[in-house]
Amino acid sequence: ISILDACANLAALAEGKKSHAMIVDSGFDMDIVVGNSLVNMYGKCGSLDDARAVFYKLPERNVVSWTAMIAAYSQNGHGKEALEVFRQMQLKGVQPNKVTFVNVLSACSHTGLLDDGLRYFCSMTKDYAIIPTVEHFLCMIDLLGRAGRLDEAEYLVNNLPSGPYAAPWMSVLGACKIHRDVERGARAVEHILELNPMNATPLILLSNVYAAAGKWDDA
Repeated sequence: ISILDACANLAALAEGKKSHAMIVDSGFDMDIVVGNSLVNMYGKCGSLDDARAVFYKLPERNVVSWTAMIAAYSQNGHGKEALEVFRQMQLKGVQPNKVTFVNVLSACSHTGLLDDGLRYFCSMTKDYAIIPTVEHFLCMIDLLGRAGRLDEAEYLVNNLPSGPYAAPWMSVLGACKIHRDVERGARAVEHILELNPMNATPLILLSNVYAAAGKWDDA
């Protein structure tokens, strides 16, 4: 399993397939823990056909199995397919966990499914008693920002339960470039530099915001 995890982290598909072949020869390919690691590895390597084949061959699937398949789709830009797997998971009565919802919300963000993302975010607490973590809030901030709902994105950043972070403000800054919101972008940079004064990246991104808004002199 550690070899599969290493292949996943390095996106070493060829080595992962060699390891998979050895697992099949050893007769452990139907083991759920091994199968979950294979789905994760193939997903991180971008080989969705292989991830899907392993997933549907598993004689039983637990929350880790379903989450790995959702993540495989989400990480490779197939948000709608990720949400369809999540719906199948719910129909099977498998309880999602925090990691499941991070991948579900990420899929909504990358696919621009704002209404679905808002519904799942509320469902987390209401239906499953899962308290949102910073990772969940980051997904929602990114989702709202991409959708142009920057007031709500900024509100979430200012009300994070675990204190201020630079990453959410970076997400807002990226959205400001998309929607040419210069004033909010400048405000985001101020917050980022307060948290990480040695980071020059936000200043470069702010220049891009000015350029996107046609304010070349300020850029």
